[in-house]
Amino acid sequence: MQHIFQKGTNEALPTVVVFHGTGGTEQDLIPLAEMIAPGASILSLRGNVSENGMSRFFRRLAEGVFDEEDLVFRTHEIRDFLTQASEQYGFDASNLVALGYSNGANIAASLMFHFDGAFKGALLHHPMVPMRGLDLPDMSGVQVFVGAGRNDGMVPAANTEELIALLEGAGAAVKANWEHFGHQLTRTEAEGARRWFAEHFAG
Repeated sequence: MQHIFQKGTNEALPTVVVFHGTGGTEQDLIPLAEMIAPGASILSLRGNVSENGMSRFFRRLAEGVFDEEDLVFRTHEIRDFLTQASEQYGFDASNLVALGYSNGANIAASLMFHFDGAFKGALLHHPMVPMRGLDLPDMSGVQVFVGAGRNDGMVPAANTEELIALLEGAGAAVKANWEHFGHQLTRTEAEGARRWFAEHFAG
């Protein structure tokens, strides 16, 4: 997978794994990751799927309708890549925090739904439920920040609330940051994410 690894200055912090939104690149969210988790190592990925020339992490059949077969395949592909990258770059694969926006948040949530201990924590900006009907792994001790918009035209609030309920039902501790903006990632949402990361991981 195309990616950027940026070694941090604080080895005690988890490595932040960054997943861009549709049409993004591995460069896009590095400034956000640096703001949220200063000093942490960053592994930023580019999605392997192209939709009309726009990079994504998995295919969709229509807006909001995921190609579940491809989603499962890509979820396993990324899991394998993270294992390889941890060996290549020498970070702890059991001490990762995901940072994803939109399509990137959905693939991060899918990794959490499919693999026990995929992440110690996750910052999910404007996510949706990746799949339904799965027996979720035990997420006790996993910290999750969900950034969402009450009037997000791409992600209905009810869908985000369903995702939060599924995560909490699996044992995760979820901090929901609701704003009255659309699908964009706002400064105040980023500030909330920074405070959340400092509270849970930079102590």
